[in-house]
Amino acid sequence: MIERLLIKNHLSFDEVELNFKEGLSVFTGVSGAGKSVLMNAIMSAFGLSESEARLVELDVRFNFNMSEFGIENEDVNSFKMLKDKSTRYFINSQAISKKNLSQIANEHIKHLCAKQISEFENERFLELLDALVQTDEHRQNLKKIAQVYENFKKVKTELDTIKSDELKIEELKEFAKFEIEKISSVNPKKGEFDELMAIKKRLSKRDKIEQAWARAEQIYEFEHSVVEALNISELDTTFFEEAMNSLRIAKDSLNMDELDDFDAGVVLDRIEALNGIIRRYGSEEEALNTLERKKEELQRYENLSFSKQELEAQFIEISKLQTEISDKISSARKAVINRLETLINSYLNELYMKPVSLLIESKNVDESGADFVTLNLNNTALNKLSSGELNRLRLAFIASSSDILQSGNGVIILDEIDANLSGKEAMSIANVLVKIAKFYQIFAISHQPQLSSKANSHFLVEKNAEKSSVRELKPHERADELARMISGEHISREALEFAKGLLSN
Repeated sequence: MIERLLIKNHLSFDEVELNFKEGLSVFTGVSGAGKSVLMNAIMSAFGLSESEARLVELDVRFNFNMSEFGIENEDVNSFKMLKDKSTRYFINSQAISKKNLSQIANEHIKHLCAKQISEFENERFLELLDALVQTDEHRQNLKKIAQVYENFKKVKTELDTIKSDELKIEELKEFAKFEIEKISSVNPKKGEFDELMAIKKRLSKRDKIEQAWARAEQIYEFEHSVVEALNISELDTTFFEEAMNSLRIAKDSLNMDELDDFDAGVVLDRIEALNGIIRRYGSEEEALNTLERKKEELQRYENLSFSKQELEAQFIEISKLQTEISDKISSARKAVINRLETLINSYLNELYMKPVSLLIESKNVDESGADFVTLNLNNTALNKLSSGELNRLRLAFIASSSDILQSGNGVIILDEIDANLSGKEAMSIANVLVKIAKFYQIFAISHQPQLSSKANSHFLVEKNAEKSSVRELKPHERADELARMISGEHISREALEFAKGLLSN
């Protein structure tokens, strides 16, 4: 529910701040006053339209699904459109792209001004049919079909993979054997390459190291003389003795003798072999992982025939189970489809439109079953209907959904849905909207007194010179506005009486 609207610095409106209640809110006023501008401003804060305002801010009480965008719900969520050099959007002070904003808002906002047919998607029809069935068995079957379909997809994917592999099995087996042989022939050890490189480095410097130490060991010949000189000089000899001990420890730690176990040629050959493995696989560890994978692949290829037979048996069994469950679901839906058709047609009749027919056809089984509901409106495609006809059909469907589900949390925005209609047609739309308004908050622009008379809140949009303003009419002001809509600028007594009659009904 939209609780508050703030608009600042618009070409038509300097500043507008409105508070809204639940139910049906109607906006009236002479043509060009700014009613559509106001609706566009509301939708612009949801990223669903454009507005010339510098700032549009909405306070919305609804638990939106926006965790994937890193935004947390608040008791009242703030939607903001800010236009400076560029247009920016915010939810609860957190910036968001227009695309993501509109995705979030579409969950809550229905704009019946556009030619949209999302209400007539198969999933919506199935939802209503399933709600009409209302049996525990049907609910259990819906859960079962979703689970079985997931297993079906898994088995089918595995079977398709095997069938694809069969066509190139020999090539795949040879490639797996080649990879296994290549890695096994080298038989790398984790970290072996780095160890051998360190040994290679020491081998290459061995002669130089030994010659250098041969020269350095001459220092030991003077060790006694240095100690004697320090003693005669009455100086502490500890530092020198410790230094000489450290030198001996460092020399012993070299362990140059252990290099006798390594043949330089063998080490270089091993390094070259490991280097080839590393260039191909990235590291010894990854080469070993690849070796295990290829062994598993080869084993699978060798057992392919057995696996295929086993999966084919599973596939047949799951397909049979899918058909059994989906047939039960279809039977239950077919038993109630006339009830749904009758309910929709009751609203269409109220809206002075021809009836529709609903038919359940078969489709490939998925998580919802094997049913596809088609809607026929005198052999006229939905996209061929006029905007007025399509929107009245959408109203009938929304009203039917609300009746069946006893829910409908959201906002519906209507732009002159009663335009160019007769008085009785306009009143029929008003009556249906009153029923829908028990579940939805509705914003409607109207030039007809019938719809306006049914509003829970009536807002008047006026224009003085170049600027527009909007205010909520008080109860005693509504009759005058309805009379203006009936008779024009000069209000007649008959029009005023008729307006009062509309309000009293």
